[in-house]
Amino acid sequence: MELSPDILLNAYSQGYFPMAHPEEDNAIYWYDPNPRTILPLDAYHVPKRLARTLRQEKFDICLNTRFEAVMRGCAEPAPGRMSTWISEDIIDLYTALHNYGYAHSLEVCLEGELVGGVYGVSIGGFFAGESMFSRVTDASKVALIKLIEHLKEQGFSLFDVQFTNKHIAQFGTREIPRAEYKRRLAKALRQNVKFL
Repeated sequence: MELSPDILLNAYSQGYFPMAHPEEDNAIYWYDPNPRTILPLDAYHVPKRLARTLRQEKFDICLNTRFEAVMRGCAEPAPGRMSTWISEDIIDLYTALHNYGYAHSLEVCLEGELVGGVYGVSIGGFFAGESMFSRVTDASKVALIKLIEHLKEQGFSLFDVQFTNKHIAQFGTREIPRAEYKRRLAKALRQNVKFL
């Protein structure tokens, strides 16, 4: 089955998200983790060192100005990871979703150069964070905090980060059972809020 933006939106609305597997010729699989990891918008944590970096305001922050570039940044090889689930098909699919107004990016720039960012999918008051990247120290962390602040300002209620890892856990993530996640998702989808 060929994926389309409509199929993708329907999947997110039911709690599923896709990932490509480079070891299987980029075959796309659907995921619905249990437990699910969320980042509470009313109880997130900013590490002290990062708070100092944020106060310095050395980065320029933009929204939705370089969506595909952010995706490609997220797909770059990184230490301990030579391949990625972000295939060309995934980039094409999410770029189409971006053009439809449902996928968004936050860009972190330094002296005009893109050095970090994060992207994801929004429907109503739900935002699914997909991936983030950094080319200089703290750029992805700044992106995440600025995204959280933006989602709060816009009135979002559910920030889904899908899986727990050491990097994201420092910001106060919570694992919740699938059933609770689905209840929160249904409520968030009914919200009349916009990313921009």
